[in-house]
Amino acid sequence: MSEKLIMETEDKFMANVYAKRPVVITHGKGAVVWDVNGKEYIDCGGSYGTCVVGHCHPKVVEAIKRQAERLISCHGSLYNDVRAKLLEKIVSIAPKGLNKVFLSNSGAEAVECAIKLARKFTGKTEIIAMMGAFHGKTMGALSATWDRKYRDPFKPLVPDFKHVPPDNLEKIKEALTDRTAAVIVEPIRGEGGIRVPPEGFMEGLDEICKEKGILLILDEVQTGFGRTGKIFACEHWNISPDILCAAKSVAGGLPIGLTIARDYIMECLKIGEHSTTYGGNPLVCAAACAAIDVLLDEGLPGRAAVLGKYFKERLQELQSKHRLIREVRGLGLMLGVEFKFEVLSIIMKALDRGVIVLDAGKNVLRFLPPLVIEKDQIDQVISVLDSILKEEESDRLSSTPSYKNA
Repeated sequence: MSEKLIMETEDKFMANVYAKRPVVITHGKGAVVWDVNGKEYIDCGGSYGTCVVGHCHPKVVEAIKRQAERLISCHGSLYNDVRAKLLEKIVSIAPKGLNKVFLSNSGAEAVECAIKLARKFTGKTEIIAMMGAFHGKTMGALSATWDRKYRDPFKPLVPDFKHVPPDNLEKIKEALTDRTAAVIVEPIRGEGGIRVPPEGFMEGLDEICKEKGILLILDEVQTGFGRTGKIFACEHWNISPDILCAAKSVAGGLPIGLTIARDYIMECLKIGEHSTTYGGNPLVCAAACAAIDVLLDEGLPGRAAVLGKYFKERLQELQSKHRLIREVRGLGLMLGVEFKFEVLSIIMKALDRGVIVLDAGKNVLRFLPPLVIEKDQIDQVISVLDSILKEEESDRLSSTPSYKNA
């Protein structure tokens, strides 16, 4: 099929719920993808953060091939060897005390399970979430998500969700009641603009939850599996939640969700109270086992820390050169650049020049590259952004004479 026909076919038959970019990606390797015409792109979006070990890592590909020849589907009502192996691997790298896992198919599903767990275990209904948070778009996860553009068309949502100002321990304390089951928080707000919490916030939140007997749920769907320079972002603050949600990057790009909890919490769920047909699918479990091995064997969290520091410094160099940039922030290879204007034009120009980058709100560029990205590829990205920003500044200078005095 031609590029034009592929686009027309997707537009004709697929639900129009994605902000499509005019490019047809057909294959990838490492931190690079190619379109149907053979054009190469450095992928700083990583399929929205799923490709931590890189596109088509040979060990993941081999594991998928091998498992596909053995067994593709096995419902959770039957035992399975590769599922058992994955569960053991997950618990071995999970934060201390988290030793029971529910396997699902996405981050939103992982959050849905966490919400049900919190309510069932505590016997309470109220969930405290943060303003600016994003936890998914299914009805429970959506109720914890903040942005009105996602929430308003689907009201009424699940009741007893309360949003408080982020990074504010006092406001969280004020919001707690005798009906509060849990607080759910992203260690770094992703869609909310790559917001890293201030010093002392995560530790303080952990202390509040322990003191009040309230469950702490960490949504590490985007921050988990090496992205921030640690296997899980909570390790930066030496805390261990009661429930942790992970998903995007666990299985080398295949769909999976993890809800990891303390055993006495997970065991409150009885047979039939929560399940999913595809959870623990052997094919995905095999991919996840291989991806975890790659993560550890290739030292990818450490690589994310080193290259993330380098990438952030290069972005800060751009900030010193271009007044259009307001702030550079992030941890590891989860980085954001906030601009003084909307960034869609930058995203489209970068795409045209062979760089894929995401947004995180209207005025923030988001970088979630595979952790196998090379230093010279980062330099190429910086060079592309530098040239685009020079053009943007020139355009603004010519169209707004007062700009030079801003």
